[in-house]
Amino acid sequence: MVKYSRALIIAAAAVPAYAFTASSYGRRATSLSSAPPIEQIDTRTGKPTGSSFLPQDTIDRAAVGSPIEKAKLAKDGTSAFVDVYEYAAKFRAGEMTWEEVEKADMNTRLKYVGMLHRDKRTPGQFMMRLKVPNGIVNADQMRFYADCVEKYGEEKGVIDITTRQNIQLRGVKIEDAPDIIDGLHARNQTSFQSALDSVRNMVGSPLAGIDDQEMVDTREFCNALNDLVSLDPVTETRGNPMWGNLPRKFNIAVSGSRDDYAHTHINDIGLVPCKHAETGVMGFNLVLGGYMSIKRVAESIPADMWIPADRESVVTLSEAILRIFRDESERKDRQKARLMWLVEKYGVAEFKQAVINEINSYDRGVTVSDAQPLPTEPFERRELMGVHKQPQEGKSRVGVLIPSGRLSATECREIADLADAYSGGEIRLTVEQNFILPNVDDGKVNALLKETALNGARLKANPGFIEGNTVSCTGAQFCGLALVETKANAELIAKKLEDLVTVDRPIRIHWTGCPNSCGQVQVADIGIMGGPARKLNEETGKMMAVPGCKIFVGGRIGEDAHLALEPYKEGVPLAEESLIPSWLRF
Repeated sequence: MVKYSRALIIAAAAVPAYAFTASSYGRRATSLSSAPPIEQIDTRTGKPTGSSFLPQDTIDRAAVGSPIEKAKLAKDGTSAFVDVYEYAAKFRAGEMTWEEVEKADMNTRLKYVGMLHRDKRTPGQFMMRLKVPNGIVNADQMRFYADCVEKYGEEKGVIDITTRQNIQLRGVKIEDAPDIIDGLHARNQTSFQSALDSVRNMVGSPLAGIDDQEMVDTREFCNALNDLVSLDPVTETRGNPMWGNLPRKFNIAVSGSRDDYAHTHINDIGLVPCKHAETGVMGFNLVLGGYMSIKRVAESIPADMWIPADRESVVTLSEAILRIFRDESERKDRQKARLMWLVEKYGVAEFKQAVINEINSYDRGVTVSDAQPLPTEPFERRELMGVHKQPQEGKSRVGVLIPSGRLSATECREIADLADAYSGGEIRLTVEQNFILPNVDDGKVNALLKETALNGARLKANPGFIEGNTVSCTGAQFCGLALVETKANAELIAKKLEDLVTVDRPIRIHWTGCPNSCGQVQVADIGIMGGPARKLNEETGKMMAVPGCKIFVGGRIGEDAHLALEPYKEGVPLAEESLIPSWLRF
């Protein structure tokens, strides 16, 4: 990817509308109907609007669709970054306050810039989600994250590692957002198109390029797909309007080995590495439709498609699926707007043919074969925590625990210092919300393990099998949807379980505050989902409502992945004296 600053973005805004043509971008809406007229070019950016790429039938359905669809048609999200700069200037000049920002902007449209308002928990402040393809960051970026949030205090100004190898900055205020956006772009990152109805962060292997069992190096593919969805191919500025109005969020994961560290089974597009049985060429089998939501949880299904592991094939296949998804998916019921519903509407064989037809229409020489047989010899998924030799002579990778994925500004700087001292400034994030320092000289490993930062209260290079495999969503501290606090509970109870029990293998415990399952409880050995519960009040003798949970058991990850779709137990109080005994029986 290329670095872009605010100056380049503003320069793009000055380009006259006539510089952009339909052929520059591809399909564009042209016909007319009774739906409200769609603005073709955004006068403030000089770029096409996201809605202008939709066929008229899609526009018509969106016009009578969900409130969010109507909001997107009424005011296009692709220029929301301009609003951020304008609002910030007015805030700084004392001309307006955040309470005066249009509600649709505050709570919906600014999500296009990755800014999610937490009105119930932190009014006037945002979580800013970034794009971190393949979860690779560096020391300078980590220090910048710390600088961004430190002013908001230790409670609100924190950094979260997500289950998509991503970074979320918490506490951000609009008046500070332009400086953060500029700083990200100067560091080859962006927050654009990271939330709302966008393609989310590209997940890849955290061991890409440093793995003796690697089948595919996922870094090139994650970067290429990231550019496809959030880099304008015409202006070469951040934000691609072609994908500026999807019907719902869309997840892509690229796996690099049989370990499937990317969790392809819970993504809309999952690319599973596999050699072609006849030619021996390395490629990907495709799985489709995995997702989690309040109403439905679906495991990816085989699409009976294989493509070679080259950049053109991966990008073209993904683009074809995205185009079909963008134009044909549900626009009224958002619960049915995920890819799986569209695949089921088509039928798997029919959807496969639609994708092949779309690819052929691009005339790029990309071909799709039937799915190839996966390896069958025994394979055991490997650990990411701790010290492990790399195939590179004299080098090791060191996996480090971040409890519940939550970092303070101080801890971000400590990680940056470790990376500069031991891993050439490189840091790999994992979907388990931890990090890896790659390419550590074997002769320096012992010194690394003795560093104060790894021997304090939280960060650990050799955590136990329970602490090292605990995952948590945001929880009630910041998320208005969460029924319970998750991160603090997850960290505390993991420590207590390490003291209470001895286990001889990793026990994956996932926490999520609500049925949206951002903490992915269905993939865990033990999953904790916030829910209602009642407990006897000894003083009154009555059953009283208390914070509680549902417990899921038996989820699996790796090449034999399986989701635990039904709770094992419900209505369990979240208090330690009730929760821990329930777990100890497992």
